[in-house]
Amino acid sequence: MIAASVMLATFMVVLDSSVANVALPHIAGNLSASTDESTWILTSYLVSNAIMLPATGWLTRRIGRKRLLMASILLFTFASMLCGLAVNMPMLILARILQGLGGGGMLPLAQAILLESFPPERHGMAMAVYGVGVVVAPVIGPTLGGWITDSFTWRWIFFINLPVGLVALAMAQTFIEDPSYLKRAARGAIDALGFLFMALWVGALQMILDKGQEADWFEATWIRWLGVLAVAALIAFLYRESRHPEPIVHLRVFRDRSFTTGAIMATVNTCVLYGVTAMLPLFLQLLMGYPALQSGLAVSPRGFGSILSMVVVGRLADRVDGRILVAVGFAVLGTSALLLGRITLDMSMATVVWPNILNGFASGFIFVPLITMSMSRLPREEIGNAAGIYNLMRNLGGSIGIASIMTLLVRGTQAHRSVLVAHLVPGNPVLAQWLGGLEAKLAGPGGLGAADAPSRALALLDRLVQQQASYAAYVDNFRMLGLLALLCIPLVLLFRKAVRKPGAGSASVAE
Repeated sequence: MIAASVMLATFMVVLDSSVANVALPHIAGNLSASTDESTWILTSYLVSNAIMLPATGWLTRRIGRKRLLMASILLFTFASMLCGLAVNMPMLILARILQGLGGGGMLPLAQAILLESFPPERHGMAMAVYGVGVVVAPVIGPTLGGWITDSFTWRWIFFINLPVGLVALAMAQTFIEDPSYLKRAARGAIDALGFLFMALWVGALQMILDKGQEADWFEATWIRWLGVLAVAALIAFLYRESRHPEPIVHLRVFRDRSFTTGAIMATVNTCVLYGVTAMLPLFLQLLMGYPALQSGLAVSPRGFGSILSMVVVGRLADRVDGRILVAVGFAVLGTSALLLGRITLDMSMATVVWPNILNGFASGFIFVPLITMSMSRLPREEIGNAAGIYNLMRNLGGSIGIASIMTLLVRGTQAHRSVLVAHLVPGNPVLAQWLGGLEAKLAGPGGLGAADAPSRALALLDRLVQQQASYAAYVDNFRMLGLLALLCIPLVLLFRKAVRKPGAGSASVAE
């Protein structure tokens, strides 16, 4: 029941992070906003969510884990109601900020509760049960959001959180208890300056990653200023946290080799996952001409692979060395991306389905043992703080993956186009023959006529070159992500054996 309580809360949060994406055009039209303005619905949530993640450990020490979890659920549920009642874009964006603040703490809180509630020999099974909710929610989110928007109104994608949030709140009150060391909550001055520096660098970096490609990165003055702010605030934050007696974030967890290795691998994992899942629907719709529903169906088998892997890993995690499971996971993840690097413009849907199943199957082998090994040697008092940092790095990895892949797609398409265009010279006999045959077809009976045929033929040639250049950029990126995943496999050797020190471990919640 403890696992079910935290899974319900986090399922609601993870679902809401993706369910609003497909409703953006409807929201923009209903609230008389432009498409660019509507993207702030996503950006505002991501920024406030990222700011809250590393502060979770500090807040836990102040008010207790149970109180913080219940406050987060209540804030998220209340903000969901405000989102559904929004009458204009500023009100909706403010409500989404509150949603992000409420949802940001739930993932690290849920992980800390599970790791302390279950004995070490059952950590794998507990995280697998929890992982089902975390992995399945993003898969069904876009489909559910589209169905609700088409069948009812976009406001119901937020209103559905109300009953779920109330049930999660009641379950948290009934089944969750703080361990004894958290019942003696810390007191003392609030490190307001440290929190300010943290909010500035995390928020500025998230803004750059989310909006950088639209603004042509550092060609935009405001992006450059945000970059300076992010670097300066990060330096000030690190200095402040290393000196303050009760910092917002205890950076000493990075002294643990297993945690540092796990955080780095989690960042790369989300970078690869988000990069693949961002590119594939675009490829299917823009280059293959798939409608939105069909492209969604082609990608959805990833969810079946995820659920299957969670079941398998739940049985293996407490019997097999976690390092082996993680290595297998990254090998399968890299293989799936490399298979997508072999796609062609005349492929069948099955060519995409199997790599997606493998991609989802890899997630369970990585998600469950990676977080378990990362936290295994930390004292229990550090688990909440470490979980916040771990999830922040996962979030930043996803943002970095999407931002990088979109930039590489644009720049890669330009580079491949310049290479292709270099061969389109008047003296090229193959080009002349191809254009001549196309012009003859266009000028024939029922065509455009002799006068318009040459310009139309050149336009079709330009479209073909652009398509081929884009295709080559997609293939390059899929292969690059596959190699990045495979390069993570040797890092598993840096994990120390998952044996807990005295005083580290999983206190029962009843303690």
